[in-house]
Amino acid sequence: MKKLQFAKIKYFTLIIGVLTVLSCNTNDKKTTASKSDNPFEEKVDSIISLMTLDEKLGQLNLPATGPITTGSSKSTDVVSKIEEGKIGGLFNIKDIKNIYEVQKIAVEKSRLGIPLIFGMDVIHGFKTTFPIPLGLSASWDMEMIEKTAQIAASEASANGINWTFSPMVDISRDPRWGRVSEGNGEDPFLGSEIAKAMVNGYQQNDMSANNTMMACVKHFALYGAVEAGRDYNTVDMSRVRMFNEYLPPYKAAVDAGVGSVMASFNEIDGVPATGNKWLLTDLLRDDWAFNGFVVSDYTGIYEMMAHGMGDEVAVTSLALKAGLDMDMAGDSPNISAAFIKNLKTALDNGDISINDVDKAVARVLTAKYQVGLFEDPYKYCNEERAKNDIYTQENRDYARLVGAESTVLLKNENQTLPLKKSGTIAVIGPLAKASNNMAGTWSVSTDHENCISVWDGLQQTVGDDVNLLYAKGSNVDYDFELEKRATMFGKTIPRDNRTDQQMIDEAVAVAKKSDVILATIGESSELSGESSSRTDIGIPQVQKDLLNALLKTGKPVVLVLFTGRPLTLVEESENVPSILNVWFPGSEAGLSISDVLFGAVNPSGKLTATFPRNVGQVPLFYNHKNTGRPLGNSEGHFEKFKSNYIDARNEPLYPFGYGLSYTTFKYGDVKLDKTSMSQKDMVTVSVDITNTGDYDGKEVAQLYIRDVIGSITRPVKELKGFQKIFLKKGETKTVSFTLSVEDLKFYNANIDFVAEPGDFQVAIGTNSNVELNKTFKLID
Repeated sequence: MKKLQFAKIKYFTLIIGVLTVLSCNTNDKKTTASKSDNPFEEKVDSIISLMTLDEKLGQLNLPATGPITTGSSKSTDVVSKIEEGKIGGLFNIKDIKNIYEVQKIAVEKSRLGIPLIFGMDVIHGFKTTFPIPLGLSASWDMEMIEKTAQIAASEASANGINWTFSPMVDISRDPRWGRVSEGNGEDPFLGSEIAKAMVNGYQQNDMSANNTMMACVKHFALYGAVEAGRDYNTVDMSRVRMFNEYLPPYKAAVDAGVGSVMASFNEIDGVPATGNKWLLTDLLRDDWAFNGFVVSDYTGIYEMMAHGMGDEVAVTSLALKAGLDMDMAGDSPNISAAFIKNLKTALDNGDISINDVDKAVARVLTAKYQVGLFEDPYKYCNEERAKNDIYTQENRDYARLVGAESTVLLKNENQTLPLKKSGTIAVIGPLAKASNNMAGTWSVSTDHENCISVWDGLQQTVGDDVNLLYAKGSNVDYDFELEKRATMFGKTIPRDNRTDQQMIDEAVAVAKKSDVILATIGESSELSGESSSRTDIGIPQVQKDLLNALLKTGKPVVLVLFTGRPLTLVEESENVPSILNVWFPGSEAGLSISDVLFGAVNPSGKLTATFPRNVGQVPLFYNHKNTGRPLGNSEGHFEKFKSNYIDARNEPLYPFGYGLSYTTFKYGDVKLDKTSMSQKDMVTVSVDITNTGDYDGKEVAQLYIRDVIGSITRPVKELKGFQKIFLKKGETKTVSFTLSVEDLKFYNANIDFVAEPGDFQVAIGTNSNVELNKTFKLID
């Protein structure tokens, strides 16, 4: 019989009786896409009724092609498999022409003409690259964060991409874990707000528009809590902790309508997430009413064999039965049996049913309807859009602004900053001219050669007004092998073969000629990120030695710190006059940094992850529980038989929410409009904030509460609101927050979401190290 063309598939519901003979479906039961309110249910069911078993299993197959950034597998024979209907989507294809040609094969040469979905790790921008997610979260600006995702979606969709594996919303309190750079820090409330902003930015409430794309929240779940901070490692925690501290951002993304979810690598309650039915079905679908589809992480299904969950057929069956719908990169040469073969064997063995298969297929097909591929499979392949909508000057200007707004001023002794556009400035350090490192980790679509380095940004900013001098000063690390691992994926910083002392001597000579020194040091872009766990989270020693030599010159030093994680910076904090944490600002990095250095932008970023004093304090986070023997409030105080270290202080170097400005802000007394509230009532908390300094600036006012007595132990404080406000110098504004009973709820020992009557302490401050000095009561 003549093959169906794509145009005909839209009319399956009209011709189903004629074409039923094509079907090899043995399932007599009607298959729904997921929920009864699915508007595409009838169309999806019609297509499924026409599919052979191979074609059904093909829809669940997501092989990798193009550049590979995770793992080592790469699919073979992609074209022939597409023609045979054995592939449902592809990821890591960046070229719009290639996407068009591959889509044409699927639509015009496969039997049923079902279009492919194209995914990519668009993590913090496409061609226009924004700060790494941890840096972006430091802006505390939800409107800005949403717009970065919207721009990323517009650019990626113009290049043929209709699905992104973002946002990553894993809560992490352990900076040894490299992927802390890809998340939003340690707090579930802030993480939930960012999750919603990112999903809204990517999808814009209309995934069928040609300038949006389907988001994929990851990694579900708990991946940020891996033991010892070692990537892909075990996670083990109580349900109470899961629900109160780690699950909220995932649920926020689901509530925002995220189209897909990615399963995590780690185990939960002894069962890997990829095959965990409680996680993927009972919680995600039944309790949270998620109606999208679930994809594995890269080779995640087959990695369950290493976890000890059985052979290839067993783990494949486990994943499908658990509620996982699509296999990422399982159809690969380093895996002996493809997903299709394993599921066929599982069907023959009776381990799974055809209904299990049909449910997964329905979810994938529904997603393709949602992004409009059945209406027009080539809608994302407009070369004119690709020429005009990607890496525009408008987008780059916005990236420049976002990079500056995400910068966190950690120290500014004697108001070293902002700099004057005069005199001589020495720009020293291995990252000063490393344009290919400016975008940071997970920047797979960035044209790194176009990124603006610190040196180039300074030159563009100051012109002939400032005499700029340069010296590299050091390599990234003493250990060349470590340096190679820390500058992978085309981000190599050429190794200087002079001795370390020769490089320092040159840097010191240059520094002595200057009025101020900019030390551009820290992590290289791949020293954090996936599979970049560290046991020592300080600045590499060779760069510390360079910094100490520069400090000995007596010249003012500004540490321009590059990092993808919280670092241990006690020595730097004690000795360096000014520290500007720029993270990895993105494609316009040099201009973003220059804008802050010279005061065109007053820094307003605030930390979203606690900076420890040393790695021995890790994990360290502000919203911890009290012990029965709390230390109290005396900083640096040691008391025997209390919960403290004998050799170090308990408190962090920089707390959650911390960040300075070129100006200063004074908080007035916190006011409550009432001292008690009922379950149906609300309480308003307000404070006057005054800009008492010499510059206009932005401040992030943060609302914290404490549930004083609970049926289970409660955190010492919790973030429950924040506002970023702009104040001219001398100006005062009143900031108000309204708390409802929903803000007071938590999951109790029975995993019931409740607000318990009793006292609540509250405060508004500039960071989490604020005294909870007001109280109100929740009454029955």
